[in-house]
Amino acid sequence: MSTTFTLDTSTSRANPTPTPMKRLTVPLIQGRKFEGRTDEPLVMLTAYTARMAQLLDPHCDMLLVGDSLGQVIYGLPSTLAVTLDMMCAHGAAVVRGSFHSVVIVDMPFGSYEASPAQAFHSASRILSETGCSGVKLEGGEAMAPTIRFLTERGIPVMAHIGLTPQAVNALGGYGARGQSQEEHAKILADAKAVTDAGAFSMVLEGVLENIAGAVTRAVDIPVIGIGASADCDGQVLVTDDMLGMFDRVPRFVKRYHEVANEIVDAASQYAADVRSRSFPTPDQTYQPK
Repeated sequence: MSTTFTLDTSTSRANPTPTPMKRLTVPLIQGRKFEGRTDEPLVMLTAYTARMAQLLDPHCDMLLVGDSLGQVIYGLPSTLAVTLDMMCAHGAAVVRGSFHSVVIVDMPFGSYEASPAQAFHSASRILSETGCSGVKLEGGEAMAPTIRFLTERGIPVMAHIGLTPQAVNALGGYGARGQSQEEHAKILADAKAVTDAGAFSMVLEGVLENIAGAVTRAVDIPVIGIGASADCDGQVLVTDDMLGMFDRVPRFVKRYHEVANEIVDAASQYAADVRSRSFPTPDQTYQPK
């Protein structure tokens, strides 16, 4: 039996209630790709808070606690300043707020690159403190030994290749990858290397569409696209981008709503009511009995 959290309206705090539903597992996710194809694409979105996890969980196969929280939540210029403490805190919140999806937590920059032993120390901390199902790390062939080291010790790993935001300084920006034959070959080699190392799936970000299709066909683990191709085995987006929380819209994002406009409208109406003393009314205040 899994545990989810519902809001106690008397205290406005999250309280656990048992839910008779088993959480999806890493083997079930990996098994969705059979004989080179995934009949029903996998759905993945980012979540950073318990409440957002509650809302997204029924619709997703996986929830990603991405290091994108550095920009989305903390207003940082990139993901490079995100810490392990941040990832653990937000990862635990998302696990508490979900009961169905596999929760994957990003390993932040500097927490795994030095050695497989460093990566194991960081990943084991993430799993033990959050209760998540696995970790995600960036890098292809160079990180394959680390992926193997982790998976052989019982830590499920989702790889991340193509455009890798933690390497933005080395890449020279966020442009699409695969423009040259050399890059095309490297992306394919990276995909095969992380698969052979034991990754249960991979995120393929910001690559040309034909390369995304070639990678998806070349490996037997699910390929989750973001700025890639509809032919991938699944898709992931930053939820706040999909909801229209920011003015900038990356090319690969489809905006399904304009939540920011609704927040602005609500805040404007609230401010007007406060300034005109039309809020609170007797309905929102406590009267003598």
